[in-house]
Amino acid sequence: MNDFLQYTIQGLAAGSFYAIAALGLAVIFGVLGVVNFAHGACYMLGAVVAAVLLDVTGLNFWWALLVVPLLLFGFGVVVERLFVQWLLRLEPLYNFLLTFGLSLFLVDLVKRRYGVSGLPYERPEILTGQLTLGALRLPTYQVFVFLFSVLVCLAVWLVMTRTRVGMIVRAATERPDVARALGVNVGRWVTPVFGFGIALAGLAGVLAAPFRAITADMGSSFIIILFAVVVIGGLGSIVGAVVAGFLVGLVEAFGQAYAQNFSQIVIFVLMAVVVLLRPAGLFGREERA
Repeated sequence: MNDFLQYTIQGLAAGSFYAIAALGLAVIFGVLGVVNFAHGACYMLGAVVAAVLLDVTGLNFWWALLVVPLLLFGFGVVVERLFVQWLLRLEPLYNFLLTFGLSLFLVDLVKRRYGVSGLPYERPEILTGQLTLGALRLPTYQVFVFLFSVLVCLAVWLVMTRTRVGMIVRAATERPDVARALGVNVGRWVTPVFGFGIALAGLAGVLAAPFRAITADMGSSFIIILFAVVVIGGLGSIVGAVVAGFLVGLVEAFGQAYAQNFSQIVIFVLMAVVVLLRPAGLFGREERA
């Protein structure tokens, strides 16, 4: 029983990174129809920027959780204004190639400046050690990551469902054609939504910085699993991205525990099963299939 709970916490912590990043990816796809292949590189950039700011300015982890997403938001706005907006009227393949090239550029840029070895990043002292609950010992940082990600996802959900701005963005995300028919200027929300999605990827990177090795290639495998998460949850579905993120984290954790050689394969088997049974994903709409 202890092992089961241990693997569950581990899976929920891993799923936290997927949930937050997939939330941003789903919002970007929903509003812009852009498959942002650079999302994994932005996740990597969030971790790298946090490590660099800690080394150069002494910016600690708690401030990095606020500052780095803001910096990545600005970066996303610049990318959308300079590049993405000009390709929106063309086939989606063009923006896919653009973001793929941007991903390669960012990875090579980080490699050129910081090499291929990992950057150091210490956990805050308060998050080191383990929490003891009876006979169960849980890593403090993993528990924090899970609880923090739940709060972030809950905050985004409240904004999306309880505010006028959120309702407009949600309508533009899930039913853009209907939103346009009702007079909503979907194009007005394109730039801030793209920046917001990139900021969430950066936030996931900051959370991963004390937990995983910070390297230029850390986003390469991450983006592949992230696409599986979005497909499982449903393209453009905000709730689906979060639920599928935690689900994939659990599948990955239990796979590594009981079938380590097949832990990654199980994720894509799950994706294949979901696509066969529900082509639009668990929470996607049929017209998106």
